[in-house]
Amino acid sequence: MGKEEISTTKYLIHAQINANGIVEKPDVVGAIFGQTEGLLSNDLDLRELQKTGRIGRIKVNINSRGGRSKGEIVIPSSLDRVETAILAASLETINRVGPCEAYIQISKVEDVRAVKRKTVVNRAKEIYAGMMEEVTPESIKMIEEVKEAMRIHEITEYGSEKLPAGPNVQTSDAILVVEGRADVLNLLKHGVKNAIAVEGVSVPKTVAELTKNKTVTAFVDGDRGGELILKELLQVGEIDYVTRAPKGKEVEDLAKDEIMVALRDKIPIEQMYHDMGIKVEPKSEDKLKVLKNILSELEGSGNAEILDDALNILKEVKVENLYDELKTVNNHTYAVVFDGVVSQRLVDIAHEKGVKHIVAVRMSDVVKKPNNIKIITR
Repeated sequence: MGKEEISTTKYLIHAQINANGIVEKPDVVGAIFGQTEGLLSNDLDLRELQKTGRIGRIKVNINSRGGRSKGEIVIPSSLDRVETAILAASLETINRVGPCEAYIQISKVEDVRAVKRKTVVNRAKEIYAGMMEEVTPESIKMIEEVKEAMRIHEITEYGSEKLPAGPNVQTSDAILVVEGRADVLNLLKHGVKNAIAVEGVSVPKTVAELTKNKTVTAFVDGDRGGELILKELLQVGEIDYVTRAPKGKEVEDLAKDEIMVALRDKIPIEQMYHDMGIKVEPKSEDKLKVLKNILSELEGSGNAEILDDALNILKEVKVENLYDELKTVNNHTYAVVFDGVVSQRLVDIAHEKGVKHIVAVRMSDVVKKPNNIKIITR
């Protein structure tokens, strides 16, 4: 292999050849070019590929014994992974070398860069060990850092905005939302593969949508910038937990143990709001749960509760007085929960007053049901 081949080669195709007869190296090379010609598209024609330097010189080692020949073929390739695999597979279609019947089988396709990386890491370990009189905990840590520096992280692009993300964001039920690409890379470095970056204070639609169907932890810097991102996230996304880097530190600079402590100590969003003294309107599914619980408490009492949109009780009345009471309420009534039967008359007045939910024991023949009222019965 020439110097140029060594620098550009990505893969080495290794194949075994067996022939019924005595064959020489030139026969094998001739068969490889001759029998693959026209088999694949012009882009993958071996002669063209060799002319343009995308495959290197074909190396053949072959020995003959007892009227049979056996050996190895090595082809250097600077094509991509898929093209190299197709080229390798095409060699197995060769069935003759010169006048002899022959059989070629691919034994492996070697990733040269992976081998080079391994060599560099191993040599770096040797060099570093030679610099130390004895192996200390610091030297072991340094060796780990050398390995880490050589690792290629699997950062991907997610959504129409091509946001930096770990490979598991699509499939994972739980995700971390961080500020920038460097945060995603640092988390990947320490084995956390489900982070996505918002890249700036304005939260992209992709992230806002993603937060609707997943358990979301906002993981922000421990500085003023982290607070700004968090405020924006809380306005446009549905965040379940919040955690922060230690005060004054950024997510991109954290060590593995600091990341693990931050994720372990995440707090539910409700607790954060409570600590900040902010009153939060429950999510719609949580509201339904609360409304059903109120109905369970009212059963057998003959009472009704009229609630606002934060589910505070505006009025509690007897069921027989509910219709008259609804006539007098203002238009901020969100729900009516009562121990009784939903009638058409009640639905009509509730609709007129802008009520969103009616929760009761059962429903009679209600013919006209407005779209903007949800009726829930036991």
